[in-house]
Amino acid sequence: MHPQASPTDSDLGEAVSAFVELRPRLFGIAYRVLGSAAEAEDVVQEAWLRWQRTDRSVVLSPAAFLSSTTTRLAINVAQSARVRRETYIGPWLPEPIDTSLDPVAGAERAEALELALLLVLQKLTPTERAAYVLREAFDYGYAEIAQILCLTPVNVRKVVSRARQHLAGDGCDSVDAQEHRRLLDTFVAAAQDGDVASLEALLTPDAVSLSDGNGLRGAARVPVVGRARVANLATASSRFWPGVEVAPVEANGRGGVLLCRDGRPEVFMTIAATRRGVHQVLWLFNPRKIAAFLASRTRRVPLSADAGVTGVTGVTGVTEVTEVTEVTAPVGLTRETDRSSYAVCRG
Repeated sequence: MHPQASPTDSDLGEAVSAFVELRPRLFGIAYRVLGSAAEAEDVVQEAWLRWQRTDRSVVLSPAAFLSSTTTRLAINVAQSARVRRETYIGPWLPEPIDTSLDPVAGAERAEALELALLLVLQKLTPTERAAYVLREAFDYGYAEIAQILCLTPVNVRKVVSRARQHLAGDGCDSVDAQEHRRLLDTFVAAAQDGDVASLEALLTPDAVSLSDGNGLRGAARVPVVGRARVANLATASSRFWPGVEVAPVEANGRGGVLLCRDGRPEVFMTIAATRRGVHQVLWLFNPRKIAAFLASRTRRVPLSADAGVTGVTGVTGVTEVTEVTEVTAPVGLTRETDRSSYAVCRG
C-alpha cells in the first residue's frame, strides 16, 4: 500500500465514485462472512480508509482492490469474533437485515443470504466462509478468489468443495418465499392460539428452536430440540402472546415478523422450512440486534458529501463534485431516513 499525497479534484471524485458504486457489493461480502450488519459496516468503513490512503495511480482495478481488502478485513474480524462469541450467553444468531428495498443486499445473486444458511456458515472457518461467499454469492472465478485469499486456484477449489460438502443438506430444498411466508403466518397464528397440535403438524420431527438473547430473561439459553418441545415452547408462556402485535417484515429475502408490545418491537422471529416442514424456529430477543434490523429498514442514499466532497446532489446514484475538502472517512456514505419503531409496528 502506497501513501497518496495531495489528491486532485478529479482524482478524489473518481475515488469516491468508484467506492460508492462498489459499496453495496463490499457490504454484501462482509455481511455474509460475518453475519453482522454492524461489523460489516465497520469493515466497509475501514476499506474506505485504506482506499483513501492508497496510491490509486498504481491500482489497476478498484473493484479487485476493494473486494480483496474487504474480504481480508472481514476474515480478520471473523477470527476475533469467534473468540468473543465463546462468551455469548445462549445461542448466537446472525443479525437480520431488511431486504424489501434491495432483495439481494448488493449481491448479483441472493445466495448465502438466508438467516438459516448464514448460521450454518458460521461453522466454517473464516477462510472457507469467504471462499464460499465469493464463489456462490458473487460468482468470482477461482483465480480471482485465489488472489484475494493468497492461495492457489487448486487450493481454492478444494476449500469451496469442502464448504459445499459441509453445507450439503442444510436448506438445499428450502421452500420458496411465498410458501415460507404462508408457513410462518400459520405458525404464528397457531402459537397465538395456543394450538399445540397445529404447531406439531407444521414441524419436522427434528425441529429445533433457537433463542438469541445473550442472557436476557425469557430467552432460552439452550437449543430446544424435537417437535413436541418446540411446539410447547412456542405456547408455553401465558403472558407472552396476549397484547402482542405482529408486524410482518422481510429479512434476508424471506418473511419474518416483529413481535411488538405497546408499539415497540421486542422480538424478531422467523423460521427455516423445507418441503418436509418447519425445521428451525429462530427467535431474536437481543435488543441491539433488533435495533440493527430496524436501522437497516431505512432507505440508504449514497452521498459523496459525507466523504469529504461538498456540493453534491442528493440523488441516488448521481453525484456532482463542486468543491474538494480534506478527505475524511465516509461515515457509511449514507443518509438514513428516520422511521420510528412505533410506525414499524403499526404498519
